[in-house]
Amino acid sequence: MQAFYSHTFMKKKIVIINGPNLNLVGKREPSLYGHTDMSAFIDSLVARYSSSASITYRQSNVEGELIDFIQQADGCDGIVLNAGGYTHTSVAIADAVAACSAPVVEVHISNILAREELRHVSLLSKSAVGSVIGFGLDGYDIAIKYLIDKQ
Repeated sequence: MQAFYSHTFMKKKIVIINGPNLNLVGKREPSLYGHTDMSAFIDSLVARYSSSASITYRQSNVEGELIDFIQQADGCDGIVLNAGGYTHTSVAIADAVAACSAPVVEVHISNILAREELRHVSLLSKSAVGSVIGFGLDGYDIAIKYLIDKQ
């Protein structure tokens, strides 16, 4: 008698959280952030990964709302977090990441180490499973692939 094994594939639940000014990607400083509209880019990610991941997108310019988003995503399969300028200044967001049980991948579109010195320190990196910096919007793709394949 031949054994039959059934494997139910569960989509990964991934939340992308973007911080201040990232709603302006495609319009703001295209030499640093490119010309692609963030909304259209997120739509393309959702479509690309629709068979393997359920992707939710949240963006805010308000620190407290970003903390709420992180706390609400606790328990999902992964968070892709680009906290923008709060990366370098927000102990409160760093504390939310540290308290979160979901793996967090920190993403930065530009190479923060090649920019102003104040951007060289990330308060989030200590609690993130990894950081992707300087690869433009492809950094989000790298982070999602990691969360799908490795977590």
